[in-house]
Amino acid sequence: MATQPALVCDFSSVLLSLSRVREFVDPLLAQALELSNDAPDRLAEAMRHSLLAPGKRLRPALVLWSTVACGGSWEFAKEAAMAVEMIHAYSLVHDDLPAMDDDDLRRGRPTCHRQFDEATAILCGDALQALAFETLCQHADPSMAGRWCAVLARAAGAEALCGGQADDLAAESKHAALPVNMSAIESDQLGWLEKIHRRKTGELFCASIELGAIAAGADTQHREALSTYARSFGLAFQIADDILDAQGSEVTVGKRVGKDADRGKLTFPSVIGIEKSLIRAESLAQQAVLSLECFGDRGTELAMLARWIVERDH
Repeated sequence: MATQPALVCDFSSVLLSLSRVREFVDPLLAQALELSNDAPDRLAEAMRHSLLAPGKRLRPALVLWSTVACGGSWEFAKEAAMAVEMIHAYSLVHDDLPAMDDDDLRRGRPTCHRQFDEATAILCGDALQALAFETLCQHADPSMAGRWCAVLARAAGAEALCGGQADDLAAESKHAALPVNMSAIESDQLGWLEKIHRRKTGELFCASIELGAIAAGADTQHREALSTYARSFGLAFQIADDILDAQGSEVTVGKRVGKDADRGKLTFPSVIGIEKSLIRAESLAQQAVLSLECFGDRGTELAMLARWIVERDH
């Protein structure tokens, strides 16, 4: 019987690995934003403000590390790593809008609509989404570009990211009058919440992993293992994010905290409590790590990330 990998994380190693990802990806993102004079200065500035803001670059990291796990190289997956961060940045710009979550702080700086204006923020998100697919199409292999576009478009669409966000907004009123101390109601809320976040947050993580696997020409076994990892990782991330919103500080998290409770929003801590939420996140992280067994040492960075994601403080 194969030995199960220990769920141990050296935080300094994870942060160093993420730093290397940023050093690789950020100059590429900056270069992609060297737009012609046809792009209005204010719009271009808003795009730079949103895309180049300090961030962990988790999604590009998942692209690059899944590529390595399958025997590929970063260089062959760079367009995918760039594009998924553009989609993520676009989603944050729109998510922060007054009609959505109405946030004024993101990644330690004013949100796009606060720094500029609401119309500019909407157009900034639109432009970043378009730039993501333009970037994918710059890959030398047209068939690779086409497969990538299909994966990312699905993850950003009505059945995934956008649909999850729509249901997340609806959930604020859907369960507002229901008591949360009844087991049947709790089960209903938890199922609804997981359905929302597997789409709103999880699908883009799954796409990141799939883009990397495609870049490396991964076989079916490795793609299925990575898919299992991504599903567990994505939900663990969201639970940890909910816990941070409930317990974290604005300085370390880089965005306004406590807003979910203020709005009566459905979250994992509000449904099952902090302690059960943490246990659930740790269990999902364990599942993610176990799914990487077939990759051996090539899956080390993915495994460490899964552990770190539930124990981080920002």
